[in-house]
Amino acid sequence: MAGSGILVGDIGGTHARFAVVELAASVPRLHDWQDLPDRFATFAQALSFYLEDIGRRRVPEVIVLAVAGPVADGRVSLTNRNWQISESELRSLGFRAARLINDFAALAYAADRLGPSDLHCIGPDICGAPEGPITILGAGTGFGVSCLARYRGHPVPLATEGGHIGFAPQDGEEIAILEALAGRFGRVSVERILSGPGLENLAGALDQIAGRAVRPLRAAQIVERASNGEPACRAVLSRFCSIFGAVAGDIALAQGARGGVLIAGGIAARIEPYLLQSGFRERFEAKGRLASFVKSIPTRLIVNSDAALLGAARAAVENHLD
Repeated sequence: MAGSGILVGDIGGTHARFAVVELAASVPRLHDWQDLPDRFATFAQALSFYLEDIGRRRVPEVIVLAVAGPVADGRVSLTNRNWQISESELRSLGFRAARLINDFAALAYAADRLGPSDLHCIGPDICGAPEGPITILGAGTGFGVSCLARYRGHPVPLATEGGHIGFAPQDGEEIAILEALAGRFGRVSVERILSGPGLENLAGALDQIAGRAVRPLRAAQIVERASNGEPACRAVLSRFCSIFGAVAGDIALAQGARGGVLIAGGIAARIEPYLLQSGFRERFEAKGRLASFVKSIPTRLIVNSDAALLGAARAAVENHLD
């Protein structure tokens, strides 16, 4: 392997994106970018396909992967996909250095490098504290949470499993949602609602509460029908956005996120108009005695789809793998 740069990947429950990052320029540059189809039985097959496609003689010696699951001892079993990956396996393929990091930790590495063109305001256009912690969270196949802690110029990305905290209802309908989902799952985590499968769970719970037959709708169908004006699906998205805002505010409090809250994940990007018009920000700020604390925190949507790849590249540099 003689290629320059760093091979980076963003590996989630339904996607596998790869690119090579060149760090010589002042702004990291991606090339050989690919978003592979969801048809590989194992991660090794997906990586092999990518390496063959770009030509093995141009493959970098360093690989860093942002993965959707908790990394322990250089290994990960993806939370919402039957894939396992290990750093030792990657080194056995010829990489000089290999590192696995949580996908939201990768976003934390990128958080303070994102500019105005990478972000859209959800709520008021305000500035966060320049050295305050930044919360990153988002809904996709699962619900991810991380934090960029900052102290006297020293940023420290922190991976968490905050998506699995318990759901805290705030009104009568949400109590009924909790009861309906508890009947299916027992414990109801945030991810049971704020994710692609969670959106489907929420729709089913609202059908049940309304006394309707539960419709087996996929998340994409719910969003499409809501966009076409169907009242029941619009109500599902409205409640989804409100719960999203409440959870974002709770996590901002838990992490002291005076630097801001960044929203990631494929779902938020698809429903941005709903987030803007919904109760997201109102519920974000509705924190009783701590309302003034969260009102000063900006909430922004990450619109740069390469943020996790760029964060993986920064992790390589910060950990002296390059």
